[in-house]
Order: sequence, then C-alpha cells, then structure tokens
Amino acid sequence: MPPNDKSKLLAAETWIFDLDNTLYPASCNLFAQVDRKMGDFISSMLNIPYEDARALQKTYFREHGTTLRGLMQVHEIDPADFLDYVHDIDYSPVTYDEALGEALSRLPGRKLIFTNGTVAHADSVLGQLGAADHFDLIYDIVASDYIPKPNPAPYDKMIAEHDIDPTTSVMVEDIAKNLMHPAAIGMQTVWVRTDTDWAKDDDDPADYIHHETDDLSAWLSDLVAT
Repeated sequence: MPPNDKSKLLAAETWIFDLDNTLYPASCNLFAQVDRKMGDFISSMLNIPYEDARALQKTYFREHGTTLRGLMQVHEIDPADFLDYVHDIDYSPVTYDEALGEALSRLPGRKLIFTNGTVAHADSVLGQLGAADHFDLIYDIVASDYIPKPNPAPYDKMIAEHDIDPTTSVMVEDIAKNLMHPAAIGMQTVWVRTDTDWAKDDDDPADYIHHETDDLSAWLSDLVAT
C-alpha cells in the first residue's frame, strides 16, 4: 500500500464495517444456513412447497432489495419473527481471529458495524471472532427502518444520528454496490473481494472502490504495522 494511502486511511475518524463475509471469511458460509431458513419460513407461512417458497424468496430479493422487505411489503409480516427465525443458526464455522482483533485494537478512530442483519446476529458473530470489544456501535436493519443497503436512506440516517463526517470516514464491504453511495458522499472505500455472485457488480466499480483485499485481517494488519 503506498505510504500516502496508508496515511490517509490512518487519519480517518470513523471506520464503518459491514459484518457478514467482511469481518469473517465468506468460506464460513453462514448465509447458506440463513438462506435455507428463509425458504423454510416462507414455505411454512404461506403453506407452499419449499421449492415454490425458494422461488418467491429470490423474487422478493430481486424486487425489494431483501427477502424481508418483500415479505413486509407484500404480506405485512412482523419483521422480528422473521429475523429471529432466520438467524437461529450454528455460528461455529466462524472462529476466533486473533490477527483481526489485534489490528482493530491498533486502528485509530471510532469503529462501527453497519449490517443488513440484526444486533443479536452481529453479537453472535463478534463473540465467535473475539472482536466484540472493538466496536462502538452496531447499526442494524432495525435501526435502518428495515430499509437495506445499498439504498442511500439508511447510510444517511446513520450518519445523521451518529455525527459521522463522511469525508473523514472509511467504509469496508464485501458487496461492491454497497460502496457506491459511501464513495459518492466522500468516504474512502475498501472492498473485501469474495467468490460469491451477489457481492460482485455488473458495472465497473473502479470509480467507487478505492482499496481492495481478499483478506481483511491481513490488510488491516499491514495498515497498522509500524
């Protein structure tokens, strides 16, 4: 990393991290468990075969941004019931990451988590990682009024509520398109590349991706190394 880039990053006042497939490797594949439970929830709620529920789940994801938002808008479900059910999963694939914790402890500035999941889900992940003590705030889908990233509204709401200056902030994400709005309002962006299809962008993200890595622990460790 060029010295001028490192200096600019280390001068940031606020670091905003996505949670899933960002703070832990995508190879943990927690989403496969959540994905299965979303299909089960829809199948049970509508009394339809699982295959039909899966097709509906993907339709809602494409048309509404998240399956949850589609269920809320079309079926007026209680989001708490859905979120509790789909996050009742086995978190053991996420393992303790000493390097990540050490890097976060040395990283200057306020550190936040901004997730389309819930606080309870984030707490479970952070507990497995051993990183819970390194974050000042978890801003979740409930705080976002159930409006998911990449819609600009939850970013702007979080910024206003928590006195964040975008021009002195860094956003770290595994989904490229979720970095478009942060870059547009002046944040530095870090894309954690994965092999998951949904994390890639059909367009060239070069205009809004400032840094890339496929290993966040190693990247942060290099950043804070003296």
